[in-house]
Amino acid sequence: MRDFQLPGRSPVYATHGMAATSMPAATLTALEVLRAGGNALDAAVAAVAVLCVIEPQSTGIGGDCFCLYAPAGTGKVVALNGSGRAPGAASIDWYESRGIGALENTSAHAVTVPGAVSAWETLVKAHGRKGLDELLQPAIRIAADGWPVAPRVAFDWARNEAKLRQGGSLAFLPNGAAPRAGDRFANPALAETMRLIARHGARAFYEGAVAADMVATLRQRGGLHTEEDFAAAVDGADFVDPVTLNWKGYDVYECPPNGQGLLVLMMLGILGGMPSAPDGVAGAIRAHRHIEAARLVYRDRDAFLADPGAVDVPVGKLLSEAYLASQRALISDVAALRDLPAAGESLLPSHKDTVYLCVVDQDGNACSFINSLFQSFGSGILAPRSGVMLQNRGFGFRLERGHPNCIAPRKRPMHTIIPGMVMKGGRAVLPFGVMGGHYQPVGQSWFLTNFLEYGLDIQESIDLFRVFPYAGKVEVERTVPDAVVRELAAMGHVPEVTELPHGGGQAIWIDHDRGCLVAGSEPRKDGLALGY
Repeated sequence: MRDFQLPGRSPVYATHGMAATSMPAATLTALEVLRAGGNALDAAVAAVAVLCVIEPQSTGIGGDCFCLYAPAGTGKVVALNGSGRAPGAASIDWYESRGIGALENTSAHAVTVPGAVSAWETLVKAHGRKGLDELLQPAIRIAADGWPVAPRVAFDWARNEAKLRQGGSLAFLPNGAAPRAGDRFANPALAETMRLIARHGARAFYEGAVAADMVATLRQRGGLHTEEDFAAAVDGADFVDPVTLNWKGYDVYECPPNGQGLLVLMMLGILGGMPSAPDGVAGAIRAHRHIEAARLVYRDRDAFLADPGAVDVPVGKLLSEAYLASQRALISDVAALRDLPAAGESLLPSHKDTVYLCVVDQDGNACSFINSLFQSFGSGILAPRSGVMLQNRGFGFRLERGHPNCIAPRKRPMHTIIPGMVMKGGRAVLPFGVMGGHYQPVGQSWFLTNFLEYGLDIQESIDLFRVFPYAGKVEVERTVPDAVVRELAAMGHVPEVTELPHGGGQAIWIDHDRGCLVAGSEPRKDGLALGY
């Protein structure tokens, strides 16, 4: 139980429906959809569309999404891959012939065809009660009328002024600078694009004037994209089989590769074979174990994780108990591994921005939803007539012939965004997620163990300090106790205080025994959990 004399948040309790998102306006939108007869999936799509307007550094219709949906009474988890693909002309031969050995995060070559809009339409047609014509209306109004910029959004926006200028995104620099907290920002061009999607569906985004604007913008910057690439993506979202692991009596579900949800299950599998850390949830040994498990699984990610439609990803081997036990045996409670192969650490592009949200409705349907431009403002390239900021998800490709994640025509890149879902006894109990690019597998496994192993409440589990092994060091938030930092250093880690906090989480616990919903939301963002 939290100390009520200290700053903090309490968990949110409700009975009929609950939403947790990174912005209050999006949370309220989700609840309004629920109260108007929509289900959890409808509410999630409406909320994420609002986030695409008011949290533009993190997400947009020019990005990708993934979703896990647990329809009540089915005992199943439905997974959808809404990630986009490289242009049809993007072959390694093309890049090698021009002496291009690496992608730049602000280049048109880092832009994959956005998958989010196709995913939204695919989801609501298959499992929703409402259509995009109704669900996009709140976002359209906000884009047309404007909305006050939130503090965390303003903070991130100011850090990206140079990127926006480079990408020709002058509409996002009113009066020549990033808006401040409280300034009202509108995107009338995006409002009109969303109106077209509401009237005519995803085809209005992938064909016609909107697609032509995006393609022309990219071609002017040297991109290989064509209108045919965009037209081919209108039905590009795919329902896929989730990957799962039984951990401490719970069935944890993730989307399969090309996403990195597999890493969450690997970390849980490695750590789950150990007793709880003797120094507890906030101790150095607990943090050290997590760091070591992360180093091991990220090494494997950079060796194996890619588009399974293009290469074989050895999911079964990586999740086998024999393999997880062999990795667990490498971890010592007294010292960091010094001879760990670190081939991937220096190649991880700088992480961060995404939005994650979750919704549970009165029927027990649970939705775990994530939508992203990848880095802040994606590529920074704005298609001016349509108001669409374009992602830089292609920055996850390698220009290394023979590598599983080497760029190829119509191939999906390795993806960082991952929604999570926990089931028990065939019923959803916890849609959850943690934003933050490459940090997400660490963040999800850290949150789950905080909550389900060490017994923190759902809000405390999100609030607790975070650590992340990155580029040969361990990035620690300023809230990590000094004693823990000193102990990690003594074990052989190289702690470094991170400039930005790690990620942002949302979660909803479905307490079937007591008939209530319990939620937490991220204090590192402008988020809000709310129910009725």
